[in-house]
Amino acid sequence: MSLPNRSTASHHLLCGDSPLLVSVPHAGTDVPDRIRSMLAPGAGKGTPGDTDHFVDRLYDFVPDLGASLLVARMSRWVVDLNRPADDRPLYPGQAGTGLVPRTRFDGSPIWSMAPDSVAVQARVARYWRPYHDALRAELDRKVALHGFAILWDAHSIRSQVPRLFDGTLPDLNLGTHSGASCAPGLRALVGARLSALERWSHVVDGRFRGGHITRHYGRPADAVHALQLELAQSTYMDEAAGLPTWSPSRAAPLALALRDLLEEVGQWQPA
Repeated sequence: MSLPNRSTASHHLLCGDSPLLVSVPHAGTDVPDRIRSMLAPGAGKGTPGDTDHFVDRLYDFVPDLGASLLVARMSRWVVDLNRPADDRPLYPGQAGTGLVPRTRFDGSPIWSMAPDSVAVQARVARYWRPYHDALRAELDRKVALHGFAILWDAHSIRSQVPRLFDGTLPDLNLGTHSGASCAPGLRALVGARLSALERWSHVVDGRFRGGHITRHYGRPADAVHALQLELAQSTYMDEAAGLPTWSPSRAAPLALALRDLLEEVGQWQPA
């Protein structure tokens, strides 16, 4: 039987009993007042930048599938849940962001007074660790129920971010740590389903091959299969608008395609 839903300062967790858990670590927009006061001029106004805008809304069908949904509350500017606690770079030699990023995706500063190492570790303890504790516990529960678990890490980013990648990002970017984070059969199934979605372009293990969550928890030998999907925000938003703007005409067909895809993923069985 599903556990009660849980909410903390770090996250919301809706529990389901299928093998599937969808993690949404970057849709949070909360910034505590004491931290907001440290932001650079302009950075503290409105919704924090570099947010995976509306991804939790896009995946709001997940509980209907009997799957679990874990959604962060805090902005990635407070602490990035998809980076390792020791702040090792995910893509050495390429531009990126850290555990507590110093600059926005466009290179402009986030902080007028950057947090020191003590403050960073306090954020890890208060926000990063509870999210990962909940993630680990829910995966363990699913393995106990089914003998395996599937972790789907849900993300989005602007379709053009010159500092991070050249040109325009494909619409659907599947990451499996170059095949190491899930069974080959699951990677092939999802890749084939994305290829069949002719409305959107896709790539498998391209620029975004999976962040810390995918790489750390995706251990097929230990019965946990993890995949990351990075969406270009142009697939469901109006990127030209001055503020983050949901586009019903773009989002509706994408949400339906994601629902169909994750329904099939949730029914997948290891060989």
